[in-house]
Amino acid sequence: MFRLIARLDVKPPNLVKGIRMEGLRVLGSPAEYARRYSRSGWELYYVDIVASLYGRNHLEGLLDETTQDVHIPVTVAGGIRSYVEGARLLKAGADRVAICTAALTNPGLIDEIAARAGSQAITVEIAAKRRDGGWEAYTDGGRERSHRDALALAREAVARGAGEIVLTSVDMEGTKRGFDCELIEAIARELPVPVIAAGGCGSIDHIRAARSAGADGVSVASVLHYGILTQEQIEKEALI
Repeated sequence: MFRLIARLDVKPPNLVKGIRMEGLRVLGSPAEYARRYSRSGWELYYVDIVASLYGRNHLEGLLDETTQDVHIPVTVAGGIRSYVEGARLLKAGADRVAICTAALTNPGLIDEIAARAGSQAITVEIAAKRRDGGWEAYTDGGRERSHRDALALAREAVARGAGEIVLTSVDMEGTKRGFDCELIEAIARELPVPVIAAGGCGSIDHIRAARSAGADGVSVASVLHYGILTQEQIEKEALI
């Protein structure tokens, strides 16, 4: 089944959205948006976008509040640097925790979470940017170069036990110009785990293209937040 995921970028206490992960605009209460999106049965993907800067994820309280009313899969990301931090979020109601920067700076964390909580509980998000004919993985919310090939990182993450990959195109994120389908295809054809496409959705055709490129699901934000598309439209038109 093709998965539909609403992404909620949070700069506590607000839901925010930017373009290429910069120029953030405050949109409102993340819990209110989460309740709205959950009515259609979509998954939720919470990201504390400033957690890596401050060395701490601030979503535990919000997660606890949200999951009291929401009974759908929830993934939480941002600043998770240890198993203890990840376990705390899982206990607060997350079904999965996702790591991005830590997948590069502390890859053994993937092994630890997979071994202690199961591969289904650990997602690796790869923020990738086109560079020198390929894609480079970026850290710290897509701001810092890692000098690491995105495809090589994806292979290592899965080998260490990651249960899925969220693949975010830094080039396309927030632009509404479409997913980087070449990137999706390059990663998806290599991996035995689900690949979720993120960054760039602006239309139904973009979702169809990501699906055709091999994505197992899409994570969308701007089109929902700004009312460009409704969940009902996506379900009716993109999954044909």
